[in-house]
Amino acid sequence: MKLTPDASGTFAIAPTPFHDDGRIDFDSIDRLSDFYGEVGCNGVTVLGILCEAPKMEADESLAVATRFIKRAKDKQIIVGVSAPGFAQMRTLARASMDAGAAAVMIAPPPHLRTDDQITGYFRQATEAIGTDIPWVLQDYPLTLTVVMTPAVIRKIIMDSPSCVMLKHEDWPGLEKISTLRGFQKDGSLKPISILVGNGGLFLDFEMERGVDGAMTGYAFPDMLVDVVNLSKAGKRDAAHDLFDAHLPLIRYEQQPGVGLAVRKYVLKKRGKIASDAQRKPGSSMSALACSEVEYLLSRVARFDKRANLG
Repeated sequence: MKLTPDASGTFAIAPTPFHDDGRIDFDSIDRLSDFYGEVGCNGVTVLGILCEAPKMEADESLAVATRFIKRAKDKQIIVGVSAPGFAQMRTLARASMDAGAAAVMIAPPPHLRTDDQITGYFRQATEAIGTDIPWVLQDYPLTLTVVMTPAVIRKIIMDSPSCVMLKHEDWPGLEKISTLRGFQKDGSLKPISILVGNGGLFLDFEMERGVDGAMTGYAFPDMLVDVVNLSKAGKRDAAHDLFDAHLPLIRYEQQPGVGLAVRKYVLKKRGKIASDAQRKPGSSMSALACSEVEYLLSRVARFDKRANLG
């Protein structure tokens, strides 16, 4: 089923599992996919920024996307297709949709600077992949260095009927969310799903600003599911209590250049991937860093027993 502006809930960002020798670990993909379904995720996003997509050959990227799609059951799969050129983007986008993906995700290349450059790029990207493919606009200026104002985001979305979701990861970004929802109230912005990333760092208040859910790769997607559901149910204190218990680990995972290593380390401890290996070039955790993560897990486990990993 294709993604629509009504999409909501929790979409996990799936890391790409590798064997220690760098080969793709398809068995761990299956375990991850099943795990995301078991904890209540509504969808999974693959080949995103922290999925090591640039380290893979084109056929490997499609193989990873297809494996997640075939294992998805009732989960919607979004495939990141950002690429230096539109030919590669179009090939992966159309092949992923043919395999059963719900949508693709496109991030702006770092060289874009002016508003006209940004809106022009996404207009051309939409034409390149085909207007029949629903797509997600990724707004991640801290990493991509492309700053999109709410007005620019509105223009991109309004210029592209096939843009159905915004992945919001600006920081600070709470006021941007409110502005975009304000555009919808005054009729200048069509209905659009807004899911938030940034490792979940601001999820508690982003939900209160009106987003539809989370799209991030924090190693406890079950917590993200619970916070989203509690927030939607109006159980504010319960949502914040659970979120606050995990916040120190979320913060630790947010360290640039280290976050993926932490995420894979915890997912390995949870038994969801066989190895925490990254393809080169990749980061690794020192013995001291591992001990710090273990300490943080023990503190989270005081409130949330799912973090009691032994």
